Amino acid sequence: MRHITFGVPTPRERYEREILPRWFALYEAMPRLGYWAVETCRDGAFVGVFHLRPDRFDDSEQELGYRLRRATWGHGYATEGGRALIAYGFERAGADKITARTLAANTGSRRVMEKCGLAYERDFVYPEDVLAGRPEAERAAVKYSITRPQWLAQQA
Repeated sequence: MRHITFGVPTPRERYEREILPRWFALYEAMPRLGYWAVETCRDGAFVGVFHLRPDRFDDSEQELGYRLRRATWGHGYATEGGRALIAYGFERAGADKITARTLAANTGSRRVMEKCGLAYERDFVYPEDVLAGRPEAERAAVKYSITRPQWLAQQA
């Protein structure tokens, strides 16, 4: 969470009160989209959470996202999970375009997006309500994306 929450853990109460109800509402409205918890096959250790949901800035696109425990970084889980959700999005969920966003400084996440087949689309700045209390320089971000035809061409 070094980049998403600037190293501050999200309190359990916020998950219970706000985040989980929002996730469950998405399942009700769009059963093929949602959030997935990931564990290792080896010992069932929690790796993190992935999502494929309507993009928060353009709901005609689907957004890929992931939050992984720091101890799991660098083991390929983000790339493996991201690729699986992109395939799922195009093959089963009917997505036409899948996007991902990260803070510009998050080089690790940018690399994962590239390894998943997404291409840089543009720079932008997260609105202040998304990263409240952060100056514009710390809200600088990038958007990556892939369309169904681009994905199909990569599969050939």
